[in-house]
Amino acid sequence: MASPTPFLSIFLFFLITVSADPDMLQDLCVADLSSGIKVNGFPCKDAANVTSLDFFSQALANPGLTNNTFGALVTGANVMNLPGLNTLGVSLSRIDYAPGGSNPPHTHPRATEVVYVLQGTLDVGFLTTANKLISQSLKKGDVFAFPKGLVHFQKNNGDVPASVIAAFNSQLPGTQSLGATLFGSTPPVPDEILAQAFQTSSGTVKHIKTRFQPKK
Repeated sequence: MASPTPFLSIFLFFLITVSADPDMLQDLCVADLSSGIKVNGFPCKDAANVTSLDFFSQALANPGLTNNTFGALVTGANVMNLPGLNTLGVSLSRIDYAPGGSNPPHTHPRATEVVYVLQGTLDVGFLTTANKLISQSLKKGDVFAFPKGLVHFQKNNGDVPASVIAAFNSQLPGTQSLGATLFGSTPPVPDEILAQAFQTSSGTVKHIKTRFQPKK
């Protein structure tokens, strides 16, 4: 594995820049995930009950299983499993790719993303609102940024597994995968809307939707 210095540089970059999430107004606000209160973020846990475990996670320590449809797995270290991140405006993910695996086109509506390649090679890219593709081939030790909200992807075209650490300037960046969002929503997007958008038939849309329905 490469020296951790580049990875730490990515993380520190997000700590010293203006966060995408609201600025914190206290030293810490560990998320009370059990609370029924709805706020923009999570209410604070009683400070008397805060421990070091609220700020600790081993979620990214091991490669994720990639034996799925896309041959890739995203493992998050965000406020949902690292509650000490609440109000801090940062989070991480680990993404593992089998040979030929991909993280299909998706967006993060609340965050810019920067990836650092731990191992392997990847072809990555994002699309501007002018429909321009910005793409790059990455190798171990390389860093690439995906602007907030823009559609982007990663693909392992190599013969060996690949993995990256991704940093976000949000405690919970959110993900909308285009395929699952458009063809697997509940209730479903009308067939005729998708057929017109993709210039295809309603029959083709119906077939694609079956690929995104939950397995029974």
